[in-house]
Amino acid sequence: MSQDRQLQLVISVMITAGFEVSERFSIRPRSFDLIARNNETLLVIKVVAHIDSVNEDAAFDLEVISRHLGGVPIVVGERARDAELERGAVYVRYGIYAISPATLYDYFVEQSPPLVYASPGGLYVNINGDALRELREKRNMSLGDLGQVLGVSRRTISKYESGMGTTLDVAIRIEEFFDTGVVEHIDLMCHKERPTDLKHEWSDKKDHTVPIGFLEQIGMQLHTLRGAPFQALLTFEKHTILTGYGPAQKVVKRAALIGNLSQIAKKHAMCIITDYHKQKKIGKTLVIGEDRLHRIEDGFELLDMIGE
Repeated sequence: MSQDRQLQLVISVMITAGFEVSERFSIRPRSFDLIARNNETLLVIKVVAHIDSVNEDAAFDLEVISRHLGGVPIVVGERARDAELERGAVYVRYGIYAISPATLYDYFVEQSPPLVYASPGGLYVNINGDALRELREKRNMSLGDLGQVLGVSRRTISKYESGMGTTLDVAIRIEEFFDTGVVEHIDLMCHKERPTDLKHEWSDKKDHTVPIGFLEQIGMQLHTLRGAPFQALLTFEKHTILTGYGPAQKVVKRAALIGNLSQIAKKHAMCIITDYHKQKKIGKTLVIGEDRLHRIEDGFELLDMIGE
């Protein structure tokens, strides 16, 4: 399947699931392809043919954009290594869930969450340890007794009951023996940020070709990006501003798109133009000359201008 067709398929799935979906854009390279919202659920989606093409830098941008937009990052692809992604299985790229379009459909349209996750060595599932312990004790079985039935050690059974995952075939044997389910669903909306100091990493990865650091002098926090249709995210108080920067010929074309993305994400939008000296609105996006921006006294004044 071509990437364009795959992207259209993902859009169709999200619309069918009741999501409002952002406009498509052709900017390359790009950290994400779509933003989709349904009530308070916001997804920042990267669509690729091969999930291994998502490198660490791309995953980092995707995660940080999602964090500041209040959403969940997700990668949708067809293949990993030399095999197609399994339907109903979850893969992980640098801490971000990656799934097939079919699994996306099952989760959001059919309300059927995946059970299986891929890890080196095969497919695994998460066991409900408390449920397993209760079933074992109801049968008056020791850890060793159950281990003998399943062909594993008593120590392994203890680890299952403490929350360790297991292979798919062992999980099937457990459920067949007790004649009930013990496998836990995987919640794609339960994204755990990588245990890193994001602020420290941002300082290392800042793109200094976007010279709008002066905004930090009026209380803004500046987070520059390389692969997004907006070059920066500005945060002030509890507000986030999707921000484009550059000459008019380059930036004005992005203004409507940035405005559309900000509407889906329920954030603000601004384009800073280096060869423009006034200010105006293009849709919901504030378009302002860099010289005019220098005369702003604080972040509240900028928010007032964006909200006018």
